[in-house]
Amino acid sequence: MQMQNPYAQYRQNAVNSAEPGELTLMLYNGAVKFNKLAVKQLEDKNLEKANYYIQRVEDIITELMVTLNRDYEISNNLFSLYDYIKRRLVEANVKKDRQILLEVQDFLEELRSTWAEALKQVKSSGVSGSGGK
Repeated sequence: MQMQNPYAQYRQNAVNSAEPGELTLMLYNGAVKFNKLAVKQLEDKNLEKANYYIQRVEDIITELMVTLNRDYEISNNLFSLYDYIKRRLVEANVKKDRQILLEVQDFLEELRSTWAEALKQVKSSGVSGSGGK
């Protein structure tokens, strides 16, 4: 019997027990982390790893896009922003352009901080469920 990595098990438990709003924050955190790693790999001229990390960010943005409830205008606005970010990621990957990744980083960090603040407000107001995207 193979022993599972305790950190991996902890992460899996955190995802499985998270509320929808917290899952969204986890996705934003992952996108920020992978984008920073992509920038670093481009700086180090490791194009294969940069490609890998850019694709991870693209995967996260895709997940954010497909899970939006498009019944709300704000969701449609977010979808447009995610679509723009995804197109910029593809362009950054094709051109191996660090500046584009830095632009994406600004968007990701702003989205993450806005979402984190919204979660704090929901929790402090006592509304259950933390809401979705």
